[in-house]
Amino acid sequence: MAGFDPQDKPTRRQVLTYGAAAAALAATSGKAAAQRAEGQPLIGNPQLPDVPGERMRWAIVGLGSFAVGQVIPGFADARHSRMTAFVSGNAAKARDLGARYEVDRFYGYDNFDRIADDDQIDCVYIVLPVGLHAEYTIRALKAGKHVLCEKPMASSAAEAQAMVDAARAANRQLGAAYRVHFEPNNVHALERITNGDLGVMRYISADHGFSANPDYPPHKWRLEKELGGGGSMWDIGVYGVNTSLMMLPGDRVVSVSAAYATPAGDPRFTEVEGAIDYRFRMASGINVQGSSSYCWNPYVSRQRYFGSKASIEMQPATTYGDNQIMIEGGEHPPRTYRAGDPMQQFAAQVDGFSLAARANTPHRTPGEMGLRDLKLMEACYASADADGAVVKVDIAV
Repeated sequence: MAGFDPQDKPTRRQVLTYGAAAAALAATSGKAAAQRAEGQPLIGNPQLPDVPGERMRWAIVGLGSFAVGQVIPGFADARHSRMTAFVSGNAAKARDLGARYEVDRFYGYDNFDRIADDDQIDCVYIVLPVGLHAEYTIRALKAGKHVLCEKPMASSAAEAQAMVDAARAANRQLGAAYRVHFEPNNVHALERITNGDLGVMRYISADHGFSANPDYPPHKWRLEKELGGGGSMWDIGVYGVNTSLMMLPGDRVVSVSAAYATPAGDPRFTEVEGAIDYRFRMASGINVQGSSSYCWNPYVSRQRYFGSKASIEMQPATTYGDNQIMIEGGEHPPRTYRAGDPMQQFAAQVDGFSLAARANTPHRTPGEMGLRDLKLMEACYASADADGAVVKVDIAV
């Protein structure tokens, strides 16, 4: 309804309309005057986020594509974590990102050890190429910081053991950044398996790979053994190894076998293998079979879990934002669904580590898990080097 100028003579319709509005306002005011605003007690024990000043403070070490595209944005939804420092060899990039994310503490690789004197850093997230993981993790632990390190945790089991030992010596927490353990769809699959929805587990398969492009900087270092640590299994196949074992709590790996599957004459693979197929024999009697490749196109991320009553297929299974579940068998027709937003995994992972660091108690994916997986991958390489010979192990899941 349009208003009117008080200098104009109102029409009969305007008088009636404004009169009705005034009467309604008076009636409402009368009701308001008869009521009082009263406080209510806090009900239950709600899990509230920390206020910013109480959140654990993080330094991000390495500002490559994964850190900038996934890790750093994940802090926006974190409830117990905040970024306070960036460590990079590119000072201009670090300061540009700092201005965007309100981070004002900057270090380079040349003065990294000075973080020991920075009381605004509680936790360090190592997001460097694999060949640098052990060095910077151990230096951060010696500086008195808790460390979450990207997967795979190191270039070798020996390096990983040194990292675990350094964490114990410093009385600090070390975590391997296996984000899938915090991804809602994979967590849901684990719940279905442990609840017996699939019956008794019979078989697990895992396929992970993509086509490596040596002209693309984020791929180039993966094809160099010194930085990449190993080949496709070190980078993409580790998802299949870790996620498969995630679904078998309490089991043990008793033997390993593997075979290389690298295309002959492919110039990309002069330092590392291009592909590998592997099999784990479990104490429960089931097999975990997987494949890992730098030779496939398009990108593949698939996990399949077969039980005596039903099966689950996840394709994609371990991506940043597209994971989904298909269940077949049991009492219902086949269906595909999501149990939650996969993007939650990044905030959930850093918050999970923040809470573990605050209490100084082991993380859900501790350094010992990263060490376990490196021992298994080294056993795969030993088998492949021996033309598929079975390697006996005794490794608890």
